[in-house]
Amino acid sequence: MTAIQHDIPETTELLRFMTAGSVDDGKSTLIGRLLYDSKSIFDDQWDALQKSADITGAGKVNLANLTDGLRAEREQGITIDVAYRYFATPKRRFIIADTPGHVQYTRNMVTAASTVDLALLLVDARKGVIEQTRRHAYICSLLRVPKIIVCINKMDLVGYNQKSYEAIVSELNDLSAEFSFDEIAFVPISALAGDNVVERSKHMDWYIGPPLLSYLEVVRVPDLDHRGGGRLPVQYVIRPQNDGGSDFRGYAGRIAGGAFAPGEEVVVLPSGNRTRIASIHRFDEELDSASAGESVTLALEDNIDICRGDMIVSSSGLPSVGKDLDVTVCWMNERPLRPGQRLSLKHTSRNARCVVKELIDKLDIETMKSAPAPEQLGLNDIGRVRIRTATPLVFDAYPEQRSTGGFILIDEATHETVGAALIKQAAGDSLVSSQSW
Repeated sequence: MTAIQHDIPETTELLRFMTAGSVDDGKSTLIGRLLYDSKSIFDDQWDALQKSADITGAGKVNLANLTDGLRAEREQGITIDVAYRYFATPKRRFIIADTPGHVQYTRNMVTAASTVDLALLLVDARKGVIEQTRRHAYICSLLRVPKIIVCINKMDLVGYNQKSYEAIVSELNDLSAEFSFDEIAFVPISALAGDNVVERSKHMDWYIGPPLLSYLEVVRVPDLDHRGGGRLPVQYVIRPQNDGGSDFRGYAGRIAGGAFAPGEEVVVLPSGNRTRIASIHRFDEELDSASAGESVTLALEDNIDICRGDMIVSSSGLPSVGKDLDVTVCWMNERPLRPGQRLSLKHTSRNARCVVKELIDKLDIETMKSAPAPEQLGLNDIGRVRIRTATPLVFDAYPEQRSTGGFILIDEATHETVGAALIKQAAGDSLVSSQSW
């Protein structure tokens, strides 16, 4: 096969999406099929797939190997790490995250879900909705993935039976009341055979919706990062060192939310000092405005004591500031999380120490209900936790702003990332109302 890359304009809209689902539901095969049928596989990739088939003696190309790049993944036929792939059509550019299905790699799936606009949730038509299906749907909802497409895969193995498809649709529709998706869609597919992936299937004339790729090309997702006021976590203070005696002082970082413009009034948190933006710079270019996702340097009208970890925010729509926080934690370490445990955290550009004050409850994946306060959270458990930080954090609630509403927990001894936390709200009296500044 000679793959032909489409000539894609630079302005074509970008969609980030991920696959989720249980082991052997066909996530990697689906991505391979998307790439193959959309002619997005390069010649050297195709040659490598053919050689892999010859070495294993399989006799035919395994499309899953396009994303399963680790040797252990190919040997075991499973996905272990998150694999990212890029492809494009004349209508849209795509970044795909292929995530593992095994329970012990749920933490990898959490990492991918924190940055995507849409999730493809795969369900094996023979097995229906299982625990891992519910777990991944809940995590996507928890991490505020706005839209989800349920791909009911392996329809060829159930004879393309409409009733098998409808039974799964009915069960997931019943469960959807527990989730917070803006939209949920269903597509019956066979990733291996290519049914309803890029081209409409001839075997399922009872399905009247579009094939998967057609849906991906037109689906609209909300731009969550551009909502609300501007947020710039300061990463670096720039003071040019030259003989000219320049008095320029700039504050560099990646805008986490909203937008900024010269002349706008801003507040520096947690100090609460007010000033205005004198200018916005990107390399040698001076900008009229800058928005979420852009890495820029802000110059301010007043000299204020600002350091790494502080946040420059728009004076309207201010975030919260607090030390005591109620957070939802996805625990990612084999050593359990217990009350009294001391950890480090990284929130935007700020590092801080914290202590676990209380385990409030734990999610029961089977019932999708919260169980009473547990003694500990184990690997891949999800629960609500109350923590106290040594220094104040400047944050938004996670549903309002993903970039400033979450942080990672780090073991102080090993420096391993042990958990991902989503801020629900400040707890108790520690909330300092930033609206008073």
